[in-house]
Amino acid sequence: MERYCPQEIEAKWQNIWETERSCRTEMDDTKPKYYVLEMFPYPSGKLHMGHVRNYSIGDVVARFRTMEGYNVLHPMGFDSFGMPAENAAIKNKVHPAQWTYANIENMERQQKTLGLAYDWEREVITCREDYYRWTQWLFELFYKKGLAYKKAASVNWCNTCGTVLANEQVEDGKCWRCKSEVHKKNLAQWFFKITDYADELLADLAKLKGWPERVKTMQENWIGRSEGLEFRLPAPALATEIPVYTTRPDTVFGITFLALAPEHPLVDKICAISDKADEIRAFCTRVRKQSDIERASSESEKEGIFTGIYCTNPFNGEQVEIWITNYVLFEYGTGAVMAVPSEDQRDWMFATKYGIRKILTIRPPEGELRLEDMTEAYVEKEGFLINSGKFTGMEMHAAMGAIIDEAEAQGFGKRCVNYRLRDWLISRQRYWGAPIPIINCEKCGEVLVPEEELPVRLPEDVSFEQGTVSPLSSSEHFLHCTCPKCGGPATRETDTMDTFICSSWYYYRYADPKNTECPFDRNKVNYWAPVDQYIGGIEHAILHLLYARFFTKVLRDAGMLDFDEPFTNLLTQGMVIKDGAKMSKSLGNVVSPEEIIEKYGADTARLFILFAAPVERDLDWSDQGVEGAFRFLNRVWRILLQFEDVIKSAPAACDPSGLTSAETELRRVLHMTVKKVTEDVRDRFMFNTAISSIMELVNAFYAFQDKELSPALARETASMLLRMLAPFAPHITEELWSRIFGGSVHAQKWVMYDESALVQDEIEVVLQINGKVRDRVKVPADLDKEAMEQLVTELPRAKELTEGKTIVKVICVPGKLVNIVVKG
Repeated sequence: MERYCPQEIEAKWQNIWETERSCRTEMDDTKPKYYVLEMFPYPSGKLHMGHVRNYSIGDVVARFRTMEGYNVLHPMGFDSFGMPAENAAIKNKVHPAQWTYANIENMERQQKTLGLAYDWEREVITCREDYYRWTQWLFELFYKKGLAYKKAASVNWCNTCGTVLANEQVEDGKCWRCKSEVHKKNLAQWFFKITDYADELLADLAKLKGWPERVKTMQENWIGRSEGLEFRLPAPALATEIPVYTTRPDTVFGITFLALAPEHPLVDKICAISDKADEIRAFCTRVRKQSDIERASSESEKEGIFTGIYCTNPFNGEQVEIWITNYVLFEYGTGAVMAVPSEDQRDWMFATKYGIRKILTIRPPEGELRLEDMTEAYVEKEGFLINSGKFTGMEMHAAMGAIIDEAEAQGFGKRCVNYRLRDWLISRQRYWGAPIPIINCEKCGEVLVPEEELPVRLPEDVSFEQGTVSPLSSSEHFLHCTCPKCGGPATRETDTMDTFICSSWYYYRYADPKNTECPFDRNKVNYWAPVDQYIGGIEHAILHLLYARFFTKVLRDAGMLDFDEPFTNLLTQGMVIKDGAKMSKSLGNVVSPEEIIEKYGADTARLFILFAAPVERDLDWSDQGVEGAFRFLNRVWRILLQFEDVIKSAPAACDPSGLTSAETELRRVLHMTVKKVTEDVRDRFMFNTAISSIMELVNAFYAFQDKELSPALARETASMLLRMLAPFAPHITEELWSRIFGGSVHAQKWVMYDESALVQDEIEVVLQINGKVRDRVKVPADLDKEAMEQLVTELPRAKELTEGKTIVKVICVPGKLVNIVVKG
């Protein structure tokens, strides 16, 4: 028999598919559409096993839905702007474009060796002018709608990357990309007003029924909507009132100090009248160097300095000390926090450290609470007010509303909604990104580059040295221009855009990638989008997915599309783990996909990575598992080629009435497998159990390796087996289908199971004695509990095993087992 040689088969079919453009997709109103998309990669140059897993999952979905009769869009591209290309340019003295396009070429080749069913004619590369022209056009749309603005701000700065970072890009006080410490800088930066959509972004999470709850919770927490009270505390010495915001108005009678952020504008006023000005300035300078994450952490040490100045609690007229602390952030809320040590753990730690008094304002629902007995703040969500004037005795939640009413009636406060979410900082002081299409004119101010002059192209004559100024400013040719309004001398904006802007709309460009008149045609994007199934890592839960949702709502409001959310269903696959850790060059545990494909073939790599674990969970790499997947494909190859001649001469339809009992059982397993695989793939993405079922079917097929088998049943089994396996292992199934049946397996309809074939005449049940398996017997499938119990207990084998013993009881589980409990 001819040997299975995946390298020859896979190269052959990949060439045929590319030549015949078999994955090309067009709009077709005669079929339901289905848009499946994996998150596009950064062109690092090499695929890793995480890529292989991501793309294999998407390819199974795309091929399966195509066989089900859908018009499937399954594109691919590259998120190709960003710091790695620029760093490589600095290191290797090559232009970022040269490095990027060389990597793209290599990764495309690698993707094609996996046999992925992409419509490559729709490829999107974000660093190409035909794409970033429209990224700039969209910036101008946001600007015209009042959603893009520039302001001076305290920003997150990464010295290693030489650029600012959005809040979402700071992880545990470190840069999300290079893991360097992040510092604060004051710079004029561009922002997108994502906060204008905060309520809708939060409310619409409920619509996302096909998203993991974990991802929705992460976004909900990041948006951080809260309802509470904003009120003002008079500070006579500063000739002002200090606004604060709280979600716990029930605790306002327990305020003993006011905590200001070191960045608060009042700090300068305080220093102007305080005899501790030098000490205060030194403290503020030191704290500003700490990251927001570090300052806000419940684990970090709480530090502060008393200003010597007081404000007044408007609820009871008591004086309140004003402190400057390291744990209040100016960007959140008002930059000033009412401190209630008895009911807030951070305030408790601070007050304990500095000897500030504490006032208890909440007692538990049952019993009393005394400050002298407490070792930490009372933070429970239930209780009654004490030491709270006329509100004493009220249940705490009822008191919240009453106290807000009081503040509004007295005119010093109001109900207020607050958010953790801040506007999206999009400026980057780097070269390799989409230039911001703004011209600065002394006479006219900020002026948009006219649409007909887009794109604003990246210049070649730049210095890539890092610093607080973008490399674009080193290009005299780029920097100096003419104002479109007055015709006078002007300069271009030298910051580029955050690359997350490029990835916030790419999935719509796939619908219309060659359009030269606009980002995409409205009818085309409304036909294909939203994406029916999006696939990618959980690490994008906040950054990319939140930004993409924001973009979609802005584009909807601009009349460019007709829906609210970009991704109907979301699948977040787990990581690939080896030796207990995520694959990493630094750990030396990387397995090269190319080496696996070269040795075993792409079908083996795909099959293993889909079989080894449920898609949402981390996958432990196993060399033995890869070899097992390869052996299985060899078994499929051998059994089908063994029956090739029988199948070719067999009738098209199988008549079940003429089958032997063994053949009937094989046909039952076949149709049970079809049912299981269909449900696992379509409804649950349980690819591992689907493959396991196919493996069991192949074992059942092998039972006839040396036996007579109905040619019609052999044909039915081979046809259904190949069609079920095709989405997982596209090359071997294409080769075998072409040989045995002719044509392409991927052009066939998905398999349907026969309900009548699932019915069993007999089933196997287990005979247990005292819980231990002693025998297995066949019984009629339609026996009820009593009949099954009687039949099994009267079998010769059962009588033999219980002879001379007392039967205590019989436990019968219909269709599964009979357990006879004996003693003696």
